[in-house]
Amino acid sequence: MEELFDGLLNDHLGFVVWAALAFVILLILLAKFAWKPIMGAISERERSIEDALLKAEAAKEEMARLTNENEQLLKQARAERDLILSEARKLKDQIVNEAKTQANVEGARMIEQARLEINSQKAIALADVKNQVAALSVEIAEKLLRKELADQKAQDEMVADLLREVKIS
Repeated sequence: MEELFDGLLNDHLGFVVWAALAFVILLILLAKFAWKPIMGAISERERSIEDALLKAEAAKEEMARLTNENEQLLKQARAERDLILSEARKLKDQIVNEAKTQANVEGARMIEQARLEINSQKAIALADVKNQVAALSVEIAEKLLRKELADQKAQDEMVADLLREVKIS
C-alpha cells in the first residue's frame, strides 16, 4: 500500500505543487482584490443595519412622543368639550329661567290688565244699572205723582207736606 501511495504521490506531486501554488496565488489575489471589498461590503452592511436600527428606534421614540401628544390633545379637547357643554347647559338654564320669569311677568301683567278691564266693565255696568234704576224710579215716581196729584186737593196737601219737611230740615 505504501508503494501505491508513493507511486500516486510521485505521479501527482507536480499537480499538487501547482495546485498549492495556484491556491496560494488565489488566496493572495482574493486577499488583495476580493477580501477588502467583501469586508468593506460587510462593514457597510453592518453600518446600514445599525443605522436602520437607530432610525427605527428614533421612529419608535417619535411615534411614542406623537402618541403622547395625541393623548394630551385628546384630553385637552375632551376638557374643552366638557367646558363648552357645561357653559351651554348654564346658558340653556339661564334662558329657560329668563323665559319663565318673563312669562310670569307677562302673565301677571295680563292678569292685572284683565282685572282692570273687568273692574272697568263692572263700573260701566253698575253705572248703566244705576242710570236704568234712576230712570225707572223717575218714571215710577212720575206715574205715582200723576196719579196722586190728579185731583187739586191732593196736590195742595202734598205741597204743604213738602214745605214742612223742607223747613224742618
